[in-house]
Formats: sequence, C-alpha cells, structure tokens
Amino acid sequence: MRRVLGFPCIALLCGLAVFPSPTVRVCRGFLPENDMKIPVWMKGAGGLTEAQYNEVMDRLEGIYSPIVKSKGGVLRINRLWEDATVNSSAQRQGRYYVLNMYGGLARHQAITQDGETLVACHEMMHHLGGAPKIADDWASNEGQADYAADLKCMRLMFSSPGTRGFTRMATPDPVASQACKQTYKDKQEAALCLRIATAGMSVSELFKDLRKEPKDPSYDTPDPAVVEETDDDHPGTQCRLDTYFQGALCTQPVSKPLSDADPAKGACTASQGYRVGLRPLCWYKPTPAESLQLLSRAPIAPRLGESASRSRSLSDLQGSGLWQGL
Repeated sequence: MRRVLGFPCIALLCGLAVFPSPTVRVCRGFLPENDMKIPVWMKGAGGLTEAQYNEVMDRLEGIYSPIVKSKGGVLRINRLWEDATVNSSAQRQGRYYVLNMYGGLARHQAITQDGETLVACHEMMHHLGGAPKIADDWASNEGQADYAADLKCMRLMFSSPGTRGFTRMATPDPVASQACKQTYKDKQEAALCLRIATAGMSVSELFKDLRKEPKDPSYDTPDPAVVEETDDDHPGTQCRLDTYFQGALCTQPVSKPLSDADPAKGACTASQGYRVGLRPLCWYKPTPAESLQLLSRAPIAPRLGESASRSRSLSDLQGSGLWQGL
C-alpha cells in the first residue's frame, strides 16, 4: 500500500515559492506529477476563461482570508494563469498558507467553474481540512482534502449569489440526484448536495483523461477496494469520485470544525449514527471500533434519527444568502 512518508519537494513546485525561506513545506499537487501542458494560447481547449478563473479565486480569497488570519496566518493565492501546468498545489511557508493555482488545469476541457472551485477547495483543505494528516505533518492527506472540500469548503463557496452563474455540468447524474434527495428532504439542501457532487464528476473526467482510462467514473459503481491502512497518496479516479460524493452527502453542520487530531470531529462516522457521508474505505482505514459499526450501514440512506424536514448541516447558513447561490 502506498504511503507518503514525507513531502518531496518537486523542483517545479519549489521554483514557484515566492517567499525565500529555508522552511518551505510543499504538499503534493491536486494531481499526480504529470507532463500535460495546456498553454494560454490554446483558446479552443475549453475550460475556463481568465475572468471565470479569477471569479473562483476571488470568492475563495474572500471567504478564507479572514479564517486564515484568525489562525495567525496569511492566505496567499498564487494566480498562475499563464502557467501551462495541469495541476495545483499547496505549501506552508512560515505564517503563509500558499495555494498555487495553475492556468493549465483551469483550461482543461473537463473543468467548469464549479470544478475549479473544487480544485481550489481541495488545496485550501490541505491547510484546514483536519485529520488524517500526511505523515502527521501540517497537511491533510489527499483523500481528506477531497472529503473536506465537499463537506465544508464547497458549501461556503456556494453560499454566495455571485456563484449562481458559475459554469457547471449541464446534466446532473440521476443516481447522485436520487441519493441527495433521499438524504436531504429539503429541496434546497438536496440541490446544493447535487451541485457539489456534480462538481466532483467534472474533475473526475480530468483524472480519467490524465490517466488515459477507458472506463468512465460513476456514482453507482463505487470502488470496492478496502485498504489495510490509510493511504495518504492520491486515490484512484473512482475512489476520488466516491469521496466527493460522500462529502456532499454528509449532513454534519458546516460550522462544526474538523480536528487536526481526531478524524471523527466535524465529519460523518458510523459511531455518531451516520450511515452515509462516511470516508470511503478505498483510501481510509477507520479505527477498529468504527469498523465494526460500518458492517451494518446501508449504502444510501439518511442519517439515523435525522429529521425528514431539514437536516442540521446547513442551518447555520440560512441567513447568508446560501440558496441564492444555487
């Protein structure tokens, strides 16, 4: 089983550090290291325009700059639109929480603004996504960054009416739609769940293209793998889609923070009575006690004891214009 034992500093990423310091700590990129390039002059490649890309970064910066400041840090988003690299990355340098957001990825034909939002949230959650961590260091591991992106960050991002016009996949998947409606009895919450899950499909199409995989990822073909220990590295395409889907289905309150030490806090676990929204076993190894609880959970069902009228997951955002962003 792959397990990251440190933070290898890839030459390309190290060259992007903008604050000279001997203590730069770089996290692996959103994608595995690859040689795909989409230069800015490839206008017909699809994906986002520079204006659309900046709309996403502006929204992320507006939400997370004060959150990072409250932790004694400074958020720095390197808007690398001209860079052809198809990837993104996070790094910590002293008090700076750095995101490197490359234009090459944003220009990929599979990427919508909602998909780019997920990419940006993934990098932000390397900083703020809690446990499990990579080698117990500063960064949430790859699977956790995916999970926390949908569980927390995407919900905050889509709370703005300014995101209503973000580009997204035109036809939501019926399996995802049914699961969201079953988990969230409120129509607005179900719509948000579906929007978040659909963004996961956008980036999963990118994974498929990068890896040249013949099989399409799907919401109804979950990865059957069960890891023997938590895998800190990038999960496979289907496993990542499963993670996005479960993050969208978790009904934990947005306001309940994730913990750097305890993976259960702020997340959905079987021991807390959740039957969906759990981290997939294709990358996550739960505690022995949690594993016993998982044996009896159903594949798709609302939280045990959840109100059929409205869950608690987004109640703290009711006055924030959340639904205007849908």
